Amino acid sequence: MNLLRRLRDMLHRQDEPTLSVDDPDLAVVVEAFDIAEADSAALARSPRWRPDEPAVLRHHVRIPDEQVERARELLAPDGWVLEEGEVTRISRVQKLDALHCAQERSRMASLAQRLGGDALGWDALQRPSEPAR
Repeated sequence: MNLLRRLRDMLHRQDEPTLSVDDPDLAVVVEAFDIAEADSAALARSPRWRPDEPAVLRHHVRIPDEQVERARELLAPDGWVLEEGEVTRISRVQKLDALHCAQERSRMASLAQRLGGDALGWDALQRPSEPAR
């Protein structure tokens, strides 16, 4: 029975649209840059966020230049992609809900502090919704 469930899940995943952090069609659907605002509140105030669709969670972090490679080493095993700049953007495709956002916000704040930087906030991106037919 377990084998059948895994096969069914695998076939179902093949039908789902794939998403990558560098998808050119992505648009910001939620922004959370106020540390006093709960992640659940940020998600709730966004009319564009679609909880049942794949999303890219993107953290904005200031990390000293000499620590960027260390951050990459620490985050790459979990699928995070770093984009260097004045503000480093750390992204991955994942389930977007309040619990996961809060967990990852905490993780990025801890990482930034450990590396001598600062976590500024996060945003989430999804593909634009298709018009109703």
